[in-house]
Amino acid sequence: MTHIYDLLIIGGGPVGLFTAYFASMRNADVAIIESLPQVGGQANALFPEKEIYDIGGIPKIKAKQLIQQQLAQLELFQPEIKLSTTVDNIIEQADGNLLVTTNHGELQAKAVIIAIGTGSFAPRKLNNVYDPALEDNGQVTYFVKNLADFADQNVMVAGGGDSAVDWALALENVAQSVTIIHRRDQFRGLESSVQKLRDSTVKIMTPYLLNQVTPAADQLQIDLKKVKTDDHQVVAADKLLINYGFVSDSRLLRQWQLDLAGSKIKVNTKMETNRPKVYAVGDAVTYPGKLDLIAVGYAEAPIAVTTALQTIYPEKIQPLHSTSLFN
Repeated sequence: MTHIYDLLIIGGGPVGLFTAYFASMRNADVAIIESLPQVGGQANALFPEKEIYDIGGIPKIKAKQLIQQQLAQLELFQPEIKLSTTVDNIIEQADGNLLVTTNHGELQAKAVIIAIGTGSFAPRKLNNVYDPALEDNGQVTYFVKNLADFADQNVMVAGGGDSAVDWALALENVAQSVTIIHRRDQFRGLESSVQKLRDSTVKIMTPYLLNQVTPAADQLQIDLKKVKTDDHQVVAADKLLINYGFVSDSRLLRQWQLDLAGSKIKVNTKMETNRPKVYAVGDAVTYPGKLDLIAVGYAEAPIAVTTALQTIYPEKIQPLHSTSLFN
């Protein structure tokens, strides 16, 4: 007999894990589908050393430690986690349930919650600025998987958003020197983080663009062009960390017949998509006022779970407070 889950959660990043935890607190029969061979999403795979500051009650925590904490939290319920499993399609069936087809067979559920973050993505790369071989030897990189790789190095960080600012501050403690360059005088990061940057030993170079990166002995020669001028400045660095954001691929979401705004899934205040019994949370979604923060995704998860359970089990009374869930 085919097993029918109450909820299938597509995505095992921080928000997907919390969605599964909250659903389990509601005694839902839940499973997580994760395309990577481990849970944690981008936070664990790409930014394990990144400090996260927007979790209530936790001043700061590294991404990899956050995932470890969430897995410890899930141990209370031990929901199924299907790793290295990619979803091909979500199909509505005659009985009202959903058939989820994957590379490892078919799954059935009464409802689905999508928590895939930015989905299939790639870093926004620089074109014609450096030899791609510099990525192979680690001198030019878009990710920090181990802070120790930057120990005692002269590091240049390119970018002006939260990630660039956070990495510059994190690297200050391990690198010999850190320089951050941005094409504008103003940074787009969280105000408190930007103030820490300005108070730190990190050298700030604005407004500059990366013009050319070439190897020179064991270092990089980085040619910087000052915005709206013909002025150039050449600086040396051991490593260049580029944080210009990511480009996501929405083809899979379109295949799932979801209404999109760009690469984001449109949802309402109940986290409902255009498809019955298909909900979405986290960085994958958009609505007026949406912020791409883990804290916001954590708040959206209980809304999606509650909406889903009210839909598939309308006769059940829904608890109003988390303290009542175990009573």
